Amino acid sequence: MEKYILTIDMGTTAFKASLFDCSGNECASSTEEYQLITPQPGQAEMEVSEYVNIFKTAVSGAISKAKVSPEEIVTLGISCQAETTVFLDKNSRPVRPAIVWCDNRAAEEASEIVDEFGSTNIQRHTGQVGRDPIWPGAKLLWLKKHERQVFGRIDKIVQLNGFFTYLLTGRLVEDDSMLGSSIYWNISTREYWDDMLGYIGISRRQLPEVVRPGSLIGKVTAEAAREFGFSAEMTVNIGGCDLACGPVGTGAIKPGNFSDSTGSALCTMAMVDHVVLDPSRQMPCYCSVIPGLYMVHAYSTGGMYMKWFRDNFGEMEMEKEKDGGINAYDQFDVMASEIPAGSEGLIALPHLQGSGPPDMNAGARACFFGMTIAHGKAHFVRAIMESVVMVLCRVIEATEALDINVDRIISFGGGALSSVWCQIRADATGKEVMTTRNNKSACCLGAGILAGVACGIWESVDSACEMIIKKDKVYKPDPDKKAVYADLLKKYKKLMECLEPVFR
Repeated sequence: MEKYILTIDMGTTAFKASLFDCSGNECASSTEEYQLITPQPGQAEMEVSEYVNIFKTAVSGAISKAKVSPEEIVTLGISCQAETTVFLDKNSRPVRPAIVWCDNRAAEEASEIVDEFGSTNIQRHTGQVGRDPIWPGAKLLWLKKHERQVFGRIDKIVQLNGFFTYLLTGRLVEDDSMLGSSIYWNISTREYWDDMLGYIGISRRQLPEVVRPGSLIGKVTAEAAREFGFSAEMTVNIGGCDLACGPVGTGAIKPGNFSDSTGSALCTMAMVDHVVLDPSRQMPCYCSVIPGLYMVHAYSTGGMYMKWFRDNFGEMEMEKEKDGGINAYDQFDVMASEIPAGSEGLIALPHLQGSGPPDMNAGARACFFGMTIAHGKAHFVRAIMESVVMVLCRVIEATEALDINVDRIISFGGGALSSVWCQIRADATGKEVMTTRNNKSACCLGAGILAGVACGIWESVDSACEMIIKKDKVYKPDPDKKAVYADLLKKYKKLMECLEPVFR
């Protein structure tokens, strides 16, 4: 009987399920997009039942396309957005919608935590910097203040991959690549930080057992097998944070490797062999999914900006796609390619949900600046691409300031499918940008490799990566664009500085 690995990448605006064979070939995939609930500006939620429905649809779609039987699927590996938190009562039922990672409601609570514990103390314990409202601990403090009855009913607190692992196996666990930004987990001891738990008002009893990323948790329960159409012999692997799985799926697993993902968010990962505490407190540090390695990691709005533009201003392009034409995003690529570097003076800021490291500001907002009568839709598309790349330039500046060498960029995610966007990355950063053949499914493949190693399909992550991952394209920087993008970066920084009082 053939053996297959099923994986699910739980992204911010879509879940993608993929099936891989024992040679690491992707046999089929299925993607389900969804819309976040935004009760107020800056807030982002999702009904937990909808997450379950999206999971079912994506997984069943991939299995159906691959035409494999449930008995042939050996294991499920999970790649998941971090910080998105599910709150369960004593009957394991959600007490409210999940609060999504990019939700910024807890800005005041994040500041309160920093004022109470001190930024140096927090960084030393957790690797985290700034006053970041995405911290689940800050959001719990917000619930304690603003939804007291809900807070009082919370029996268990778990991130999204831990929730699905619990749903499938009955075992409540969480891996430490997901807990890094919780603000109540210690990066050095890899245990919960009791002082912070006490301040928030929660206990270890309410939190999952901590396991290492890529841990095999157990077989699916009989009930879960019936509900989701799995074999009762299929095992479940906790996997890890999507941005830690992605580098595995591109082979960027050695100290010194630098990768970026442009999915809904722009995220960067610089692999290091020790905990890096940035003395300027701009760049946070996280555990990777590779034993003994860590990540200097940053995040910001990415493809979410382009999706927002498509959904609100791309009706014509979406209609063409529905009528059998090319994908709306591919149409945007063609538009952007016809506009010169710098978008003829049109500048965008991409911060739909605040800005992340190194320019962390929960109040930052997206905008377009410098519009004239000469600018059309194509200019806006290119300006969006360039705005995300300006964040990438800032991240590289802050990363290199820590004596971490960035000699090239390994790019994955939906944004890596755009040759125009990849070339802008190369031109603006002055670095080669490389993609791999599997970059669209890098997070799924990374989770699959972790699951396959845990099941004994492959001997090690290193050997699996060496066998499976192949280079696809290399984009070399155009020196003629260097001055244009250096000037754009200066203007981007100035615009952020000038708008800071308005963002408050």
